Amino acid sequence: QVQLVESGGGSVQAGANLRLSCAASGRTLNNYNMGWFRQAPGKEREFVAGISRGGSTTYYEDSVKGRFTISRDNAKNLVYLGMNFLKSEDTAVYYCAAARSARWPPNDYDYWGQGTQVTVSS
Repeated sequence: QVQLVESGGGSVQAGANLRLSCAASGRTLNNYNMGWFRQAPGKEREFVAGISRGGSTTYYEDSVKGRFTISRDNAKNLVYLGMNFLKSEDTAVYYCAAARSARWPPNDYDYWGQGTQVTVSS
C-alpha cells in the first residue's frame, strides 16, 4: 500500500497557472503507474492525466490537452500536474492515484489521495 498526499491547490483567476504535487510515502513510487483525476460537486470523477512508471508515456483527457502536463520524479516520490490557462470549468477537487497493475494504460487505480481543491474564478 502507498500513501498519497496532494498539495498545491488554491483559488485563482481564469488564465492563471498552478502546479499540483502528489507525494508518496516510502520509496515505492516507481512501482506504480500514476494518474490525476478530478471531481466537481455533483459530478462524477473524471480522469485528467496518466503517466507510466518510468515517466516515458503520458496521456490526457481531451479537455486538458495542450494545457496540463503530468510529470514525475521517482527519486523524490513525487508526481506533478502542471496546469496552464486555467478555466472556470477546471474547478474541482483534484486527486492523485496509483495503479498496482503493470498494464499500460491501467484499467483501475488502487490507491488515492484525499484531494486538493482548485477553484478558478472567471
